[in-house]
Amino acid sequence: MDRHLEIRSPVRRAVLTALLLRGGRPVGTDELTDLLWDEPPASATANIRSHLTGLRRDLEAADSGLSSRLTTYRGCQSGYALQVSPDEVDVSRFTLAARHGRAMLRRGEAGAAVDVLEDALSLWRGSLGQDPPRTRWFDAHIAGLDNARYDACQDLFTACILTDRTDMLAYRIEATLAEAPYRQRLWELLTAVHCVHGDAVGALNVIDRCRVLFADDLGLDLPPGIEALRAAALGWDREKALRLVSNSALLAEPGPVVAYP
Repeated sequence: MDRHLEIRSPVRRAVLTALLLRGGRPVGTDELTDLLWDEPPASATANIRSHLTGLRRDLEAADSGLSSRLTTYRGCQSGYALQVSPDEVDVSRFTLAARHGRAMLRRGEAGAAVDVLEDALSLWRGSLGQDPPRTRWFDAHIAGLDNARYDACQDLFTACILTDRTDMLAYRIEATLAEAPYRQRLWELLTAVHCVHGDAVGALNVIDRCRVLFADDLGLDLPPGIEALRAAALGWDREKALRLVSNSALLAEPGPVVAYP
């Protein structure tokens, strides 16, 4: 949501995050308890009611009338829902833009894909929520959304290489690799950037780093895609590196994203 909310309570922020991820669908009290605590306290139901009351106050303080969007369902299916449209939630906007950018890349519209994917990734201003509880539910959502972000980064970096927008691109890929060091595709793209710049030594250095990491940490051989790029680097073959990047973009599938329950 675009409105600025100041919510000091970590549990209250978690409740808001869970409701936003549901996109307006009700969350039952028992289910909300399971989302917030792997081992719920005896006072969980009372705590949730108290935090929902506080959340209503926070919403109203942010914008008069905003609290009316928080609906309480009573009876045998008691629960809560926050009425929002997809374009008000960054997760929904990111997901749609990332899918659009990937589709454009696969259609060969790499230039347009760069702009769409840059806009999608600009929606990320930190991790999911703010210090969410480390429950199984939140951990699964954080992992799923991080995978979606890395997929979008890979698509963006691919589109940048194919459109020769490579200024500072090696740095951007390195920064992403620092977060996700076992993503094979990122190593391929980093190698490819050096190849298209005619930097065979830089490309071979990246390949060696990847080989050591995969062998020492995972017990795996160098991925085939990296081996193919090694040949391009040794042959100073910029066009072959570009072909490999383009072909991988058509074959690559996005990582798993946790479906919103």
